[in-house]
Amino acid sequence: MDRRNFLRRAIAGMAGTTATIALSETGAGTAADAATETQCVTYRVQGFSCETCAVGLETMLLQRKGVIRVRATYSDARVVIGFDDNLTTDHQLREFIASCGFSIA
Repeated sequence: MDRRNFLRRAIAGMAGTTATIALSETGAGTAADAATETQCVTYRVQGFSCETCAVGLETMLLQRKGVIRVRATYSDARVVIGFDDNLTTDHQLREFIASCGFSIA
């Protein structure tokens, strides 16, 4: 995993997450509001070296179209993703996680 590139992408994603949270708190709609969770997957992730990896992956996954909720845990090396299967697929999520430098066991 290219840690520097991963952290750069995660930090860039956090700016978008902050804006989404701010919009949600003011009652403004977001693209995620139109999506509904139709599937939930749990992956065992290899490559987490710290809690920052888990938080960064959560942040980047939340930026993906169709992803409704994410919970990644460093200690369990797992990520749980709730998503709208009309907007994204299990395969696309796996590919994205791999592009972040992690692998799914």
